[in-house]
Amino acid sequence: MMDATAYDAWYDTPRGRWIGDGEFRLLADMLRLRPDESLLDIGCGTGYFTRRFAQENAANAASVTGLDPDISRLRFARNSPAGNEYYVAGDGGKLPFPDRSFDCTLSVTALCFAEDQASFLSEMVRVTKKRFVLGLLNRASLLYRSKGRQGGTGAYRGARWRTAREIRELLAGQPVECIAIRSGIFWPAGGKMGQWLEWIVPGCLPVGAFLVVAGQVVASDHK
Repeated sequence: MMDATAYDAWYDTPRGRWIGDGEFRLLADMLRLRPDESLLDIGCGTGYFTRRFAQENAANAASVTGLDPDISRLRFARNSPAGNEYYVAGDGGKLPFPDRSFDCTLSVTALCFAEDQASFLSEMVRVTKKRFVLGLLNRASLLYRSKGRQGGTGAYRGARWRTAREIRELLAGQPVECIAIRSGIFWPAGGKMGQWLEWIVPGCLPVGAFLVVAGQVVASDHK
């Protein structure tokens, strides 16, 4: 496994910056974090997206918390704060928070590596008052063809890639509604071709490498 410093530094490379920016825009557009709302980032790793949400919403006084079981990555995250986020150790399959602890929840690819995906989703929904967003690796994508087959390579080794249809089926047993799915990073190699495709291919087509799923906890479930 890539160490925390090297993993986070990848986002400072030209391709990493392009992918990170594109993924963050998709997540933020679908989450729609509002002033004074709290956010939990489950499986935050080095805190890349946790920091970005904290920075983006600093003026709104939004409370942002990152959770991860990897102590070395949490240590990196705590040593690289954006200013108003918090980090705690914990397992996404057994979150150390009471029901409805956060207005919104976020998880970026952590579900892809969860041993029990149903428990992970149940816990995510349990601690959510309002909205949740999942970032997933899309099996119906060019990236899967090059990095995901036969168990995956590099950072993708061991990941479970999902299609839009499969994630809808996973969510079918959860008390959620208003499910929306978009995708991005259609040409993961980046460069001019990648940037061009991001402009012309509509996000409603579920063929991008990064699949983003958003929804709401049903009203009767957060009284």
